[in-house]
Amino acid sequence: MIIEEIELNKINGGGIKYGILAGIGMVITFVAGIIDGYLRPLKCN
Repeated sequence: MIIEEIELNKINGGGIKYGILAGIGMVITFVAGIIDGYLRPLKCN
């Protein structure tokens, strides 16, 4: 059976999208920056 182009466009792939992964990564990076700034405050030059 050959899948036609219309059927291919209807297929949803994966349960998690890249946007969600990027958002989670941004939140983790932001929280790590806050913790790092709190534990190691650096003075401005």
